[in-house]
Order: sequence, then C-alpha cells, then structure tokens
Amino acid sequence: MVQNTIGVAVTARSAREALASIQRLEEMGVPAAWLTSGGAGGDALTTFAAAAALTERILLGTSIVPTWPRHPVVVAQQAQVVADLAPGRFRLGVGPSHQATVEKTFGLDFQAPLGHLREYLQILKALLQKGQVDFAGRYYRADARIASAVEVPVMASALRRRSFELCGAEADGAISWVCPGLYLRDVAIPAMAAGAEQAGRPTPPLIAHAPVCVHDDPEEARSAARGQIGFYARAPFYASMFADAGFSEASQGTWSDAMIDAVVLSGDESRVEERLRELLSFGATEIIVTPIAAGDDRAASTERTLRLVARVAQSVRG
Repeated sequence: MVQNTIGVAVTARSAREALASIQRLEEMGVPAAWLTSGGAGGDALTTFAAAAALTERILLGTSIVPTWPRHPVVVAQQAQVVADLAPGRFRLGVGPSHQATVEKTFGLDFQAPLGHLREYLQILKALLQKGQVDFAGRYYRADARIASAVEVPVMASALRRRSFELCGAEADGAISWVCPGLYLRDVAIPAMAAGAEQAGRPTPPLIAHAPVCVHDDPEEARSAARGQIGFYARAPFYASMFADAGFSEASQGTWSDAMIDAVVLSGDESRVEERLRELLSFGATEIIVTPIAAGDDRAASTERTLRLVARVAQSVRG
C-alpha cells in the first residue's frame, strides 16, 4: 500500500464529467482519485475501466462499492478488468452502505452487516489475490477461478469499533468517513491493531476520508458543510459513532459547530494543510478529500481546495 498519499473523491453528474475530473486531477498532480458506487447511480468500476485507458499515473480507488447488491464474485470479475487496464493502480474498497438505502432501493434485508462483510472480504481476497475461491459460509457461497491473480488491495469501510476490528483482521485497509481525527487516533487505529493481533497479521493501513473546505469565513464553511453532508448526522450508525467520539448532541440529528470543526478540515490554506498533516500524524496512511464548496462562487471554492490538496499531496509524498 502507498504511504502519505492524499487523494480526491470525485463527484460528477455523468460518466463523461467524472472522466474529465479524473484526468484533470492527474494533470494537477493529485496522486489518487476515488469514486463511490451507490444506490441506482453511476457505477465506479465501469467508470474506472474507462479512466484507466485515459490516464497513466493516478491511482484509482472505490470508496465504496456497496456489497449487498452484487455477489463478491461479480465484483471480483469487474475489478479484474480495471486491474488489467491499470496495473498497480487500482484499489478496491467495499462496504455494506446504509440500511435505509439497501432496503428501499434494492428491497433487500439488511441484517448482520459485519457478518456479511467478513465473508465478502474473504471471497474477494481469495479470488483476486490467489486466483481461486471455494467458499461456503453462512451468507455466501462461491466456487470460481480467474486466469491469474491480480495486484488489488481489498479494503472495507469502517465506522465504529467492531468494523475497524474486522478490517484489522480481514481487510487490506480500512476506509473511514466523517470520523473526527481524535476518534481515528484513539478508537479506530487501536481497534484495527487488536483485530490484526487476534488474526495474527500486521495491522493494515487506515485511509481517512474527510470533508475539506479551504475558505476564510468559518461560518460560511460550517453552513456549507451542513448543506452538503447534513445527512450523516441523521443516520443511526453515524450518530452512534459521533456519540462514541464524545458528541452526545449527535442524538438530535443535527451538526453542532463542535462536530463540524472536528470533522471538516477547514480554514485558509495554512490551516487546512496543518489539519491534513495532523491527520497523517494521527496514524492515517492516506487521506481521501471530499471538497466542500463554500461561499457564493462554488466553482472557485472547489478549485481553491483542489489546488491546496494537490500542493500538499506532492509535499507529503516526497
């Protein structure tokens, strides 16, 4: 796995727009691009197959591909294609997504998400990294072969202690989202280490996914964050994580200023660079940045954030 890398989560209204964004990130010197596949929207793996042919250096990662709608053998087949087109550049992140999304969109029964995820990871890693799998578990069965093993780290989303422990035991890395930095340092990383120790393996990397807003007005930055990531304070899993992190007000389903300040890396260029480096110092191996656009000119705000991320990313890598 790569070290001290800062990448960007790409959001786009179409596949063409996503491809153009990935190409621009590579031109700017951003070392990694990330995409999410969720609900009934665009598919990250298909988009990355196209991006692989249009780029040369930028790392490509999913954060995340929801597990419930697709059998792990199907995801492995798709990942094999992207890995073949972008050798050494593709990282696969999977996760259970949200109960409301899974049950409403797909009509599936969202039960025992960590149990499902454990078996999902075991199947993916065996098939991709060993070239074959013969698995019969409680939730999944798989008997499949591919032409040859491929170089694809298989990571998983993590939010609370047990999911970080699971990643420590089974995954090639954990991917967080909107977790306060101190929570990652004091809860997530020790949990990963405990899971890895129990499994008799080294602790895998932590990829910290964080909202970032380079902006001079703190109130405008907070307002933008509430508008763009407000959902997560209302989601039960996230509210529980915030409570674990010491923010009891999360039970109200809204973002307090203290929660936003702990989660969103905001301020001028100097302050945001400090927060990014701090997150790496806490033990994150890599950071995924989701830009938060603030103020009247959203395009200019996003551009300001991307330019800072590109500069810092090149600095921390070498």
